[in-house]
Amino acid sequence: MTARSLLRVKYMLLICGDESAAAHAEEGCGGWSEEMRRRGVVRGGAGLRPPAEATTVRVRDERVLLTDGPFAETREQVGGFCLIECADLDEAVEIAAKHPAAGYGSIEIRPLWPQ
Repeated sequence: MTARSLLRVKYMLLICGDESAAAHAEEGCGGWSEEMRRRGVVRGGAGLRPPAEATTVRVRDERVLLTDGPFAETREQVGGFCLIECADLDEAVEIAAKHPAAGYGSIEIRPLWPQ
């Protein structure tokens, strides 16, 4: 492990939008992915199938309970994610703000627990 990698932080960008955001997903990221790969900050990511295809799992009293679709009572749903590695939260905010989804939905930034 290099000194540079010790100073970098991994963040999950949770890309959220309402159901109309699905139309934007087909447009792609407008060069964002390519720019972030060139910068060397993207560690992974993917778009998610629509919320109607989700299954939510809970265990209560040792019973596995399944619910079709998302459980969250919200208008915005997670539509995809990106795993990035950068110097700090300021850089993560700059990266998230450049993502096209920030213009029609929202992007939640969460640091990962250290490994």
